[in-house]
Amino acid sequence: MIRVILPQHLRALAQTGSQIELAIQGAVTQRIVLDAIEARYPMLRGTIRDQLTQQRRPFLRFFACEQDLSHESPDAPLPDEVASGAEPLIILGAIAGG
Repeated sequence: MIRVILPQHLRALAQTGSQIELAIQGAVTQRIVLDAIEARYPMLRGTIRDQLTQQRRPFLRFFACEQDLSHESPDAPLPDEVASGAEPLIILGAIAGG
């Protein structure tokens, strides 16, 4: 099981807890995980990534194993710790201000 931690605004929209678990077969990539999230929680389509370009939304970041994965290729394998469920993939809402 893949564990994903969602930011508060996406939790509220999906009406779920802070962490979700997804059963994923085969390679574990950002794209595969986001596809699984959107399939299970259709109300999140377009909130994490643009539906046309499939690009990450500007004020969301992806972290795992103390690494910022936000600029990695969506098809790059996620760390083994995430694939095994030992560590979560964290989707974090960025903070902007001035």
